[in-house]
Amino acid sequence: MKDVHVKLENVYKSFGPKHILRGINLDIQRGEIIYIIGKSGSGKSVTLKNITGLMRPDNGRILIDGYDIHNVDDNMLNEIRQKMGVLFQMAALFDSMPVFENVAFAPRRFTKMGEEEIKNLVRGKLELVGLKGVENLNPSALSGGMQKRVGLARAIALDPEIVLYDEPTTGVDPILGAAVDDLISSLNAKTGVTSIVISHDMTSVFRTAHRIAMLYDGVFRLVGTPAEFRNSDDPVIRQFVEGNAEGPIPIL
Repeated sequence: MKDVHVKLENVYKSFGPKHILRGINLDIQRGEIIYIIGKSGSGKSVTLKNITGLMRPDNGRILIDGYDIHNVDDNMLNEIRQKMGVLFQMAALFDSMPVFENVAFAPRRFTKMGEEEIKNLVRGKLELVGLKGVENLNPSALSGGMQKRVGLARAIALDPEIVLYDEPTTGVDPILGAAVDDLISSLNAKTGVTSIVISHDMTSVFRTAHRIAMLYDGVFRLVGTPAEFRNSDDPVIRQFVEGNAEGPIPIL
């Protein structure tokens, strides 16, 4: 029997008259890398915010380890959130803090670790993402790629079971994009973390994903493997596969 880590059941979300999610259903397996793709404005980030509990669906349920995150008390919700790490699109580091304090932020706030434990944890997480000797630097002294790595080190500081990535290759060159993809795959292989990636970068999707879920017109048009996407004869899916996702979509 498959181990469902995150489950979306008939999730709806609207903003006034604008219907974004129209009853999405998705089972995310423990330890997989799944990419959620779609055109700009299709609801990718809204889906991510609903999974993290930052946004509440109008209808439907989101279950993590079987718990409905929008039907638990605040203590349980905080426990569930501590099992998640988020890498934001632009890393979203605290500019006024050196790298060390950025990565140490969650352990200081949510644990009772001593300074030596925190020091070892921060160094270990930075090494895991391929960084050494940057603890005392400010984010402004780092390249964009290094900032993303620090952001990931911060996201995994509390050993989350789920890591969510919001457009991790946006704004980077192809070489750095490939390095970010390798980082996602490497972290998944080393830790077994469940990885949920929001992206429109089909090169990264096909390089990294175990499965892909495509949002279109408020629902998942296809959930499948990269091979299933490549072999699909659906004209909408073909546009994504061929890299023309932001072009005109045929009305079917």
